[in-house]
Amino acid sequence: MGRALVRFRVTADVLTGCGLLLAGVAAVVIGTGHLAWGIVAMVGSGLPDLFDGPVAKASGTSSRRGAFFDSVADRVADFALYGGVAWDLAATHHGTAVLVPFGLAAAASVVSYERAKAELLGIPARGGLMERAERFVALGICLLAGAVDGGLLVPFLVGFLVLVGATALGRFVRVWRAAGGAVADEAHETPRPVQAPIPAPATAVPAPGGALDRHRPGEELLGGSWWPGVLGSGRGVPRRRLESRWRAWRARRHEEGRTRPASARGPRSAGWRAGGAEP
Repeated sequence: MGRALVRFRVTADVLTGCGLLLAGVAAVVIGTGHLAWGIVAMVGSGLPDLFDGPVAKASGTSSRRGAFFDSVADRVADFALYGGVAWDLAATHHGTAVLVPFGLAAAASVVSYERAKAELLGIPARGGLMERAERFVALGICLLAGAVDGGLLVPFLVGFLVLVGATALGRFVRVWRAAGGAVADEAHETPRPVQAPIPAPATAVPAPGGALDRHRPGEELLGGSWWPGVLGSGRGVPRRRLESRWRAWRARRHEEGRTRPASARGPRSAGWRAGGAEP
């Protein structure tokens, strides 16, 4: 059938659009109280939905855009048909009976959303008692009962609502269990060992005497950076190590000054020791 329609240059998008248009016509026919003709219009709106997939495969035009269009058109067609039933109930029945088609629309949208969200999460969610094809047939049966006897339409619709609600609940439980198992597996995974932070490597700095001085990142240097020309070496020295060496040099000089005789200290030093004036 798909190849035959392709020969007549019929595209899948055209079939999807025709099905959506016929669903609107069926909603108007049902809303005006012509339930039997409404069933005929429903069948006419369902045929393009059966053939758009085979046409897309036969013509090699299957695409994500076409799949998106088909899915959105199916949702709009369903709501249009339920709206036509609500229109008829509002005209022929009084009270809260008109809320039943709205409940059907809500339950059917939950069933479709559960499947879409589960597949987005990588969890299969097909199956159930009332998928779209079964809902289409069940709505036709309800309309047929209402065409035979107007008093049977609401009880059939209530039973239909119960079946769709059971499908939504069963699909929710199935996806809930599958998702819970996946989370449990992730929660019981062996924890990865936490690596200790690696200390920053020390940088070898040549000392003034020729030996290597170890300087770690963050250690304060003279002037905040490498200071050239320290003790004539032209190499940088950490500030704290330079001050330590300066104090050691002064202590050594002071000790040498105390141990040397006055004559060896020079005339200036001897004059100061004797309390004389500077020559």
